[in-house]
Amino acid sequence: MSTPSDVLVVGASAAGLAVTENLRRKGYRGRITLLGEEEVAPYDRPPLSKQVLAGTWEAERTQLRTRDVLDALDAELALGERAVALDADTRTVRTASGAELRAEAVVLATGLHARRLPGLTGVAGVHVLRTLDDAGRLREELLKAERVVVVGDGVLGAEIAATARLMGVDVTMVGPQGAPMQEQLGHDIARRLAALHTEHGVRLRPDTLVDGLETADGHVTGVRQGDGEILPADLVVTAVGGTPATDWLTDSGLALRDGVECDSRCRAADGIYAAGDVARFHHEGLGRSLRLENRTNATEQAMLVAANILGEDRAYRPVPYFWTDQLGVKIQVYGLPTPAATVHIVEGDTEQGRFVAQYVDEEGRPIAVLGWNMPKQARQHRQRLLDRYAPAPRVEPAATPS
Repeated sequence: MSTPSDVLVVGASAAGLAVTENLRRKGYRGRITLLGEEEVAPYDRPPLSKQVLAGTWEAERTQLRTRDVLDALDAELALGERAVALDADTRTVRTASGAELRAEAVVLATGLHARRLPGLTGVAGVHVLRTLDDAGRLREELLKAERVVVVGDGVLGAEIAATARLMGVDVTMVGPQGAPMQEQLGHDIARRLAALHTEHGVRLRPDTLVDGLETADGHVTGVRQGDGEILPADLVVTAVGGTPATDWLTDSGLALRDGVECDSRCRAADGIYAAGDVARFHHEGLGRSLRLENRTNATEQAMLVAANILGEDRAYRPVPYFWTDQLGVKIQVYGLPTPAATVHIVEGDTEQGRFVAQYVDEEGRPIAVLGWNMPKQARQHRQRLLDRYAPAPRVEPAATPS
């Protein structure tokens, strides 16, 4: 497809903004519309569960760009407009206000919706954390709370529990895993993270399912475990993951399977691309589809989408990466650890609280690297993963003259 005359980016997220910026950086001068459901300008989400919740950052500090920088992009910023339908054939998006927006290229960057457990909604004192408004409401109640139960032991749940504990609140974290973030870190490292939380006073309830809430006068008073035990709480945070924001695409004609299905170019259909948490793309290095939920992926994938809109035809083959800061520890993970992987400490000392761990599969091939308070060294060990995740493109031999 030739360079489009106009581009519509649905989702004023980190990914959506990065697509817009990279189009301009590459010299694109066509019309760009950035459509966002929230009223606020694009902001960063990772600080919400840490700096914003703790109060060390004001909300304004999460803004990804100043107003002057946004204006310099010469893009139409349509905020407070929720997309409700897409016609993929005509590349037309309809919004809740009734507007119809059409463009030669459309980028879907709508991210996630916070998942809510049945029975844990509609009660005062029960929160999720996905947006800037969510963080503000949660912080306000955390400052008054005495006992908090965090339902969910993934990245977000562990970060919220850590932040609340540092604020002096009594915290219990409940989750189905054997240890916090076990799915992301594997058994050995997750146990170390569990020990870190326990040392700081977080009460852990591993291998535990939640059955419902206890309430009084419409306000939560406790969380009921599957075995019937009640955990007292005057504040509950549900952090049980997110679902790709694809509900508005049901009748679009696009393939949807835990995200918007894309090829290796992050293309969902002719002239339609996806980037960020909502995109499920074919990873040529792994030979399978993948959907990544992290800030780094949002930016890197958006850069590639912008390039492909302009005709560069590049495959997206990232080394997956995420980080988390909890209780004075910075954890960085490159690759995709699995619970079955064997873990070797390749640098540093676990007893000193600074180390790099390498994960290898049953054939002894490295599949992931983790740094625990060793960011520089972890980046260096990342190089060992390139052959698996981001192999060099195959170069066809030159034709032999006849």
